[in-house]
Amino acid sequence: MNTNERRVGTVSRGIRCPIIREGDDLAEIVSRSVLEAAESEGFELRDRDIISMTESIVARSQGNYCSVDNIAADVKAKLGGGTIGVIFPILSRNRFAICLRGIAKGAKKVVLMLSYPSDEVGNELVSIDKLDEAGVDPYADVLTLEKYRELFGENKHPFTGVDYVDYYSNLIREMGAEVEVIFANQAKAILNYTDCVLTCDIHSRARTKRILKAAGAKVVIGLDDIMNAPIDGSGCNESYGLLGSNKATENTVKLFPRECKPLVLDIQQRILDATGKCVEVMVYGDGAFKDPQGKIWELADPVVSPAYTDGLEGTPNELKLKYMADNDYKDLSGEALKKAISDAIKQKSGNLVGNMAAQGTTPRKITDLVGSLCDLTSGSGDKGTPVVLVQGYFDNYTND
Repeated sequence: MNTNERRVGTVSRGIRCPIIREGDDLAEIVSRSVLEAAESEGFELRDRDIISMTESIVARSQGNYCSVDNIAADVKAKLGGGTIGVIFPILSRNRFAICLRGIAKGAKKVVLMLSYPSDEVGNELVSIDKLDEAGVDPYADVLTLEKYRELFGENKHPFTGVDYVDYYSNLIREMGAEVEVIFANQAKAILNYTDCVLTCDIHSRARTKRILKAAGAKVVIGLDDIMNAPIDGSGCNESYGLLGSNKATENTVKLFPRECKPLVLDIQQRILDATGKCVEVMVYGDGAFKDPQGKIWELADPVVSPAYTDGLEGTPNELKLKYMADNDYKDLSGEALKKAISDAIKQKSGNLVGNMAAQGTTPRKITDLVGSLCDLTSGSGDKGTPVVLVQGYFDNYTND
């Protein structure tokens, strides 16, 4: 056996950093934290290592916040301040509750239309089995609040213990607006109540807007159209508006970070200057994966990565080792098998679409894959590692 052969593949390390505040030099802090971790833990940086940082610390260093009053002013200006339809929001105290307070403050009445049996990212209002038992067709039936309660009663979220129907209704009333709740999955259903609509879905928003406009809605905007410019000196996000925002306080939200390509390039250059190694750098938010127990799809951000260096563009181009071992080289073993597979990897073409030896390698974007790995590594709680260093991600079976 080659004693110099590398025995470890991809490694993901959470990097501890100071608490980030508005105005901090994030490029300096992230670069220094990674270099100090390498010295402390005795590892070396290599070309094509990946330094990733959470969108949260980027937005915080930018001071990218807005208030309930800012949201209310923007909603009132764009939707008229009368009766508005607020459709397809996700069920989240962290992601939507404070936004809803601002939306309600900018309207006289909110017709809240909730998708069912679950929201866009998998938070369940009622189980699909209960719908079957009640003979309800979620693709066609529009339920009033009274009918929903008659059929299904009170339903608390299994993780938070919150009945979101009551919770959202009370938030709207607290802000001085009337509220009417309906349950439907066809966007056009809201037009029986109002023709001024704020669609709150994330990944299906373009289709929802198109359907409503074609059906004759007077005004249709999305969360990406609210806070897409500053209001009274607030933060904003030109590309995503309120999408990707998180609760900061009871009256403010932290928005998704603004243009941050200069930041990732700055960090890349600092590491090159300090070590001579050309690393890749990215900003990441939610990973893109689904929890099999709670059925929640994690991706509540509009994208996994809002900014990254050019070397992270594209999708993996991999061969399935077990397929080759079980098929192409089933009669080989030991060093002969290793050599045959290594040679196949070295000779693989630039595009493996349709190649049977690539089946099962799911060509997701590199930034989505790495972002998911980093999100799981950093966690969303008290680990204190908002920066993640991934090493060996671009290695394969042939790399020593």
